[in-house]
Amino acid sequence: MKKTILLFCTYFLIINCTTAQSNNYENVVAAIMPKVVEWRRDFHQNPELSNREFKTQEKIYSYLQTLGLEVTKIAKTGVKAVLKTNKPGPIIALRADIDALPVEERNELSFKSTLKSTYNGAAVSVMHACGHDAHIAMLMGTATVLTQLKNEISGTVVFLFQPAEEGAPSGEEGGASLMIKEGALENPKPDAIFGIHIESFGDNGKIYYKPEAFMASADLFSIKVKGKQSHGAYPWDGVDPIYVSAQIIQALQGIVGRQVDLSKAPVVITVGKIQSGVRFNIIPEEAYLEGTIRTLDAKMRLAVLDKIKHTATSIAAASGATVEVNFENKTLVTYNHPKLVEASLSSLQKAAGGKENVVPWTWVMGAEDFSFYGEKVPAFFFYLGARNPKLKMEEAPSHHTPDFYIDDSKLDVGVKAFCQLVFDFKK
Repeated sequence: MKKTILLFCTYFLIINCTTAQSNNYENVVAAIMPKVVEWRRDFHQNPELSNREFKTQEKIYSYLQTLGLEVTKIAKTGVKAVLKTNKPGPIIALRADIDALPVEERNELSFKSTLKSTYNGAAVSVMHACGHDAHIAMLMGTATVLTQLKNEISGTVVFLFQPAEEGAPSGEEGGASLMIKEGALENPKPDAIFGIHIESFGDNGKIYYKPEAFMASADLFSIKVKGKQSHGAYPWDGVDPIYVSAQIIQALQGIVGRQVDLSKAPVVITVGKIQSGVRFNIIPEEAYLEGTIRTLDAKMRLAVLDKIKHTATSIAAASGATVEVNFENKTLVTYNHPKLVEASLSSLQKAAGGKENVVPWTWVMGAEDFSFYGEKVPAFFFYLGARNPKLKMEEAPSHHTPDFYIDDSKLDVGVKAFCQLVFDFKK
């Protein structure tokens, strides 16, 4: 009887301690959320382009110093902060990207961006058109919560605020690759890294995920077609690079539709830029094409690159032109470590308020330089829905557009997700 009472009392004590910790955690999160929303809106109203996030960096750096973290500046305009609990345990890295885009905002928000800047030599408007403002705010909120609950966790947490996820300006280094190069994943080296991306299409507060290949690799390709200039009235006297370019563009879609096995993984080839000519009645000497390649399989990626070069070269040769084909890798496939995903789902379900709010998803053709971290340590990258509740999924404005909009009323789910992953992680 005494043993039964002792066991019951021990069980009751554990439950009460857990409940107390849970209540304390919920209260701490609730207390910081008004500030998280305030941060998000301030960053939204004051966006900065890739590798130019000087004021953003200073705001993040200054605040994290007030928390007593070990804070350093990294990768030009990034910030790395370390929380040590002085208790043995895992090392977890959490990442947020901080840069905005050269997009002119088109809405009537009270915190709408009206800022202007220069991008690759051109005057542009600047907007957080991909939700990075929310990413910064959620990670700052997470740092606040975990610092306040430092005595209830073990190990070390590394907070990475990364610039230039959208790509550094021409001729500059930046982004995840520069973060890694400058030691973001060293001293200490994480056992795992997690990242959240806000999504304008997803149900507000729901988490979306996929094990293994989740987001596509991105390669930039350029094709310079060199023909022979002539009068527009006498095309037979020249070699028309515009005509050759048109054939190449059409044939590139033949690679997607007829030369790769799309049952294994999707492939996208998009020509997004064409430059040629100076006058309506002159056939120019050169034409220039630029575009993006998205793949979700490393072998398919290499095969597609080879096919693009072969296709462009063959078509040009058939018309008497020559081509110069170049590729630049922007990101790898964002790969979610299957065992890490499986081990993390219960944490995400707690954060999102139930299994029904953590939704398996499919491949995504968008790309993320978070993929470079996954080359170094086990990684898990997932989405947090933030759609305007008044809109259906298909009505939500896309990322990277003037009408992009997120509802920031459920950012607490992102803060809780990061915190819960830290609480629950086991090597």
